[in-house]
Amino acid sequence: MDKRATILLKTLIERYIAEGQPVGSRTLSKYSGLDLSPATIRNVMSDLEEMGFIASPHTSAGRVPTPRGYRLFVDTMLTASPLDTLGPYDRMAQQIAGTIAEQVRAQLASHGSESSQRVIAAAAQTLSNLSQFAGIVMTPRRTHAFRQIEFLRLSETRILLIVVTPEGDVQNRIIHTDTPYTPSQLVEAANYINAHYGGMTFDAVRERLRGELNALQADMTSLMQAAVEAGSSAVSDEEPVVISGERKLLEVEDLSSSMDKLRRLFAVFEQKTGLLQLLDVSSRAEGVQIFIGGESSLVPHEDMAVITAPYEVDGKIVGTLGVIGPMRMAYERVIPIVDITAKLLSSTLSQH
Repeated sequence: MDKRATILLKTLIERYIAEGQPVGSRTLSKYSGLDLSPATIRNVMSDLEEMGFIASPHTSAGRVPTPRGYRLFVDTMLTASPLDTLGPYDRMAQQIAGTIAEQVRAQLASHGSESSQRVIAAAAQTLSNLSQFAGIVMTPRRTHAFRQIEFLRLSETRILLIVVTPEGDVQNRIIHTDTPYTPSQLVEAANYINAHYGGMTFDAVRERLRGELNALQADMTSLMQAAVEAGSSAVSDEEPVVISGERKLLEVEDLSSSMDKLRRLFAVFEQKTGLLQLLDVSSRAEGVQIFIGGESSLVPHEDMAVITAPYEVDGKIVGTLGVIGPMRMAYERVIPIVDITAKLLSSTLSQH
């Protein structure tokens, strides 16, 4: 593709993103900065259509980008870049990035002393608030270990199990028992588990218990085994993804203009399988990834685009976050939102 065609395609996509209407030759002549006749512009548009980068809606003389056109645009034409690249932002992108960084930093800092799960939920909400689309965060891959446990007697037959994970999250479960344990027995059992098994996974504790509890009383053995099963359930019961702002997508005409589109949109968030697969794939790559519906088989909706970036804890990638929106989105603004949020979430979680 020559420079003239590249400029016209870039202009067409930018105008379509901004206005949401098919773009005609008059608009391209006005905004492209090229001194070309309408006939020449139409010829170039015809060539771009043959190459599959744009299409002609039946109801309009203008053109709209195709998924292939969006892919070329985000790969080669955007002025914004991930923050850690050497190429400079243009002035507007720098201002956007600076503003976003301050907003993200302020919102995550307000949750910094809370559990990692709440910080992750705050990150999803921040992504949604800043992009005005849906924010999504894949929760860290966990080994289902615990740092310590506590027992709290609720009644003769009910005990509250409190589990603290290595990440500082607190989960609880109620254990039903036929044995009326005294508070001192519960403290003794918790101290034994914490001293001998703290930091291990519940699966590993389960194996150790089989061979090590012969010396303990039978009723204490029963309590500890019940604690392992309940604790394992508590720490593995978290949602694999946190999503915020799904309702904002109902206001996006490209995704909700018909009942069929609405059904497909709700199916994406109800099943979550496609989103989990996409986030898992993007966690194996470095930096910001852009998935475009109709162009990527991983995107579970043909009119949707997903921008993702992995986040780390202590230098190790543990999850992925991103923004879910329509293909027609301001990529040069949303990419820095995702990039900066991933970096600041990594920093916040690493300080926990």
